[in-house]
Amino acid sequence: MWKHVAANGLSLLIVALLAVGGVVAWGKRAYEQPGPLAEAICLRVEPGSNMRRVSEELAARGAVDTPQIMRLGATYTERSDDLKAGSFLIREGASMADIVGEITAEGQSTCGTEVVYRIGVTESEIRVRELDPATGRFDIVAEFDPAAEAEAPEAYTEVADRNDTRFRIAMAEGVTSWQVVEALKAADFLSGEVAGVPPEGMLAPDSYEVRPGAIREDLLALMQERQGDRLSTAWENRAEGLPYDTPAEALTMASIVEKETGVPEERGQVASVFVNRLREGMRLQTDPTVIYGITNGEGVLGRGLRRSELDAATPYNTYQIDGLPPTPIANPGLASIEAALNPDETDLLYFVADGTGGHAFGRTLAEHNENVARWRAIEAERQSN
Repeated sequence: MWKHVAANGLSLLIVALLAVGGVVAWGKRAYEQPGPLAEAICLRVEPGSNMRRVSEELAARGAVDTPQIMRLGATYTERSDDLKAGSFLIREGASMADIVGEITAEGQSTCGTEVVYRIGVTESEIRVRELDPATGRFDIVAEFDPAAEAEAPEAYTEVADRNDTRFRIAMAEGVTSWQVVEALKAADFLSGEVAGVPPEGMLAPDSYEVRPGAIREDLLALMQERQGDRLSTAWENRAEGLPYDTPAEALTMASIVEKETGVPEERGQVASVFVNRLREGMRLQTDPTVIYGITNGEGVLGRGLRRSELDAATPYNTYQIDGLPPTPIANPGLASIEAALNPDETDLLYFVADGTGGHAFGRTLAEHNENVARWRAIEAERQSN
């Protein structure tokens, strides 16, 4: 009798274990299989929230079928206590495992609001952008110049203190160090004083993600470190026989190339013209250096050069001095640095605007004069229309 009872008990235990195993296997499949979300959403996790609250919201928005399984899966994988505050992009068909991974990762928001402070050559502005989860594109909801406007728009002040708002500094190629410092001073989401303007040319144009309260001097130090690394690498891989002996001179050349053309495919040709002129003992004769000698990099000239300015003897007037000016005239991007240290191999000595935004290049003075005549005709036609 007892043997019979024991046998039945063992059978029941086996059946129970099999049932539990089946439930576990089913739960694992449900946790890892694609979810029901038909269109991507942006999920905002508030500070102090928990996995129950988040899973219930996801269920209400159609991202998960069974919030209990999501919570059990998070517990089983030891992620329940890793929930981060922020805004997270939950993609179409994301599994519960994918969602848990997204909201418990490094805590970097992947959607929602982004504040981009673009430091440009002629103007700087803050843009408040919202990511549209359905399209993956940002919609601009506000634009303003913090240095020129006394009050920021409401669309900015409403999101500036939110924990999931991301901040980014986007520094354009060709801005001067003075322009960068002045722009950073106007950013109310940064902190700390700036002791002085960094050396011209030694700030790397790039995109820098920052946190509210980031110290301005630390950001400038990062910009200098990045530019130093770029210059060092490019110098190590430079072409042979260049007419400058130090990385500092190469950086000066790169800044001239940066200011002379905004057409990426022209940088190597423009650099080759200046390199060839240095080799031939010709003066560089480039307007941007003259302009820098007038403005000292503090803003833009805003007008054409006068004959008296072209004739004036200054350290930056390359119509009057031999060789390179004493310092860079702006902060060049990586492509211009590489062009200066690996220019195209040409016999070009001249270039002038061609009316399309690019330049017409010439090997001889006669070719150059023809190109200049064509450009003046284009200018005259534009002025008459």
